[in-house]
Amino acid sequence: MNFGVPREQRPREYRVGLTPAAVDALVKAGHPVFIEREAGSGAGFDDEAYRRVGGQIVYTASEAWRRAETVVKVARPTNDEYSHFRTGQTLLSFLQLAVASADLLEAFQAREITAIAYDTIQTDDGRLPVLLPTSEVAGRMAPIIAGQMLQSAGGGRGILLSGIPGVAPATVVIIGAGIVGRNAARAFYGLGAEITVLDKDLHALQEVDNIFQGRVATLVATPYNIAKVVAFADVLMGASSVAGERAPILVTREMVKTMRPRTAILDFAIDSGGCVETSRPTTHINPTFVEEGVIHYCVPNTPALVGRTASYALSNAVLPYLLRIGERGLAGALEGCAELQRGVNTRDGRLVHPAIAAALSRGTEAIK
Repeated sequence: MNFGVPREQRPREYRVGLTPAAVDALVKAGHPVFIEREAGSGAGFDDEAYRRVGGQIVYTASEAWRRAETVVKVARPTNDEYSHFRTGQTLLSFLQLAVASADLLEAFQAREITAIAYDTIQTDDGRLPVLLPTSEVAGRMAPIIAGQMLQSAGGGRGILLSGIPGVAPATVVIIGAGIVGRNAARAFYGLGAEITVLDKDLHALQEVDNIFQGRVATLVATPYNIAKVVAFADVLMGASSVAGERAPILVTREMVKTMRPRTAILDFAIDSGGCVETSRPTTHINPTFVEEGVIHYCVPNTPALVGRTASYALSNAVLPYLLRIGERGLAGALEGCAELQRGVNTRDGRLVHPAIAAALSRGTEAIK
């Protein structure tokens, strides 16, 4: 099977769909891989690194798409990329189709694209195996971003996350005890911040309590508890989302108004719509804005800041599925693999994912 890796088109998206190591594995399995020139440059992989493992460098995005039966990307396609879609093609990428522009679904339908979203590949026990490592990267970056936001030079409160003897550390509130939230808690904890984690799932809170041996406070994420802790947070991190659906709004504008001026909000659920009412998507070029006196960071592709690590993490997770598709073809790969089936958002252009159909107020479409 022919695989294609186009260069990412979104601003400051430094990741690449496949690392040279992943290309090596596909080539050794007998699959040609076509990589657009400089597709890996943002992650520190030059064209020669791909050539050495048998990857074939092509010189335009159009050719990378045209020669591929299966296209492997990171971010969902931009409007400019729709014209490259080839009828009957398979695409693997982060999609967040429930909050994407309607024209993306229309483009999938027009070209009968089978779109497999990394964000909805899900195991029987609820894990998201491709999203997981990306979430780990994002969570562990949270203190780096928050620390910068709190600096006086950036308009923040001038607080050191760890504090020092005689000066209290920053108070960090994390809403969501999933992979992003737990990894952020780990990173903030290592710096000495004071942390509270909230979630609706008691089992998830028990896991946090076990990990940190009671040294991180946990609360059930009721509106009352959220409002209570938001008011005294130096850093509020939103990390609550549901696979295939729009993230629930858990922090209202009225809650944000109770926060002290120049505190920081990091809405890491912004790629699925955000869980803070005052959030709106930003970019790495202009990552923050001030709303209700509070500094907001709402960049959907935070892991792109560490493009090399994030690309390795993504490739490691998606490679087994690509090898399965290459060996068995799409239909064969989906057969007997429920987690990959759950990743299918459109099949030959037909919307087939129930949660996304519900989010878009549309029914799923039968496959003929």
